[in-house]
Amino acid sequence: MEKYIGLMSGTSMDGVDAVLVEIDNNNIQLLSSHPFAMGNNLKQSLLDICLGQPTNLQTLGELDHRLGHLFADAVLALLEKTKTKAADITAIGSHGQTVFHSPHTEYAFTMQIGDANIIAAKTGITTVADFRRKDMAFGGQGAPLVPAFHQQLFSSNQCTRVILNIGGIANITVLEPNKAVTGFDTGPGNMLMDAWINLHQHKSYDDNGNWARLGNVSTALLTRLLSEPYLAQPAPKSTGRELFNLPWLEQYLTEPAIVELQLSACDIQATLTEYSAQTIANEVIKTGLTPAITPNELLVCGGGAHNPILMQRLSELLPSWQVMTTADRGVDIDNMEAMAFAWLAYRTMHHQSGNLPEVTGASRLAQLGAIYPAD
Repeated sequence: MEKYIGLMSGTSMDGVDAVLVEIDNNNIQLLSSHPFAMGNNLKQSLLDICLGQPTNLQTLGELDHRLGHLFADAVLALLEKTKTKAADITAIGSHGQTVFHSPHTEYAFTMQIGDANIIAAKTGITTVADFRRKDMAFGGQGAPLVPAFHQQLFSSNQCTRVILNIGGIANITVLEPNKAVTGFDTGPGNMLMDAWINLHQHKSYDDNGNWARLGNVSTALLTRLLSEPYLAQPAPKSTGRELFNLPWLEQYLTEPAIVELQLSACDIQATLTEYSAQTIANEVIKTGLTPAITPNELLVCGGGAHNPILMQRLSELLPSWQVMTTADRGVDIDNMEAMAFAWLAYRTMHHQSGNLPEVTGASRLAQLGAIYPAD
């Protein structure tokens, strides 16, 4: 038995999810978790970079440094909460904060920051980071990486399961009995909804979808949003804030035909919520999977699993699927990705591969991540 800590700060940038897990022969058990807040100033600085604001190497380097301390402090808080000694932890798996993901350009790259040297030095724990670039070096997109973990947790010979993570971006993992795993980013999860309510109400998210409930879905706007070319791309595919952001949305809202509709802000929020639901459901439908004797299961995790409108619409759009959360299969819905990177750190420390080439498009299996010793 070995203990690992996983750290995840996703595209929503709502803080750091820190988990303490115990792993034995790739089997993982969540022992404790601790959400660690990210200050508004740091979040805004990150958003500025992600949305293409002019920056410089000094600013980027300083953000890398600040995030290193943030991640380290999240670890220290988790250790204090659980009364665990640093010496009892084999390694930390730190995903880092993605500031740009560009898998489709001529010089494909992905960039996650949060100095792992600082994490290792400040906590006294060996840290594994930079998980995505090795997959890209072998021709993959570096994402999604969590499907390998989903396979470990949820594979079944009795039914097909699709694991849906609704973070800032939504992604699915398709687990069919006796078939290769597939998975990809479906498009926006919470990202557009969060950005829109933050712009108009200065809130970080739409609690229970309450604001969206006050509006009406615009069929015209929804149809335009569904024309986004990314949605028609075949897998493997991955995306992020570089595409789905407020300027992207604004180009549709300023079209004369949409302006004439005089939509209220909450109408747009309702439409964005429906957009996330439909883009997810459309990708599940495209898999062509039909229930056998046992209904196929759609297991939802991530922040979007707390949005009752999203969950209801997924059930309505996918009537032949049994829609539930991963908690119904024994896995916490809020800490899935942090657990995944703890597990990937375990794989790295034991010289095991962490990617699935059929998911990412890489030419081969690869050991992911760089190891930063504590001393």
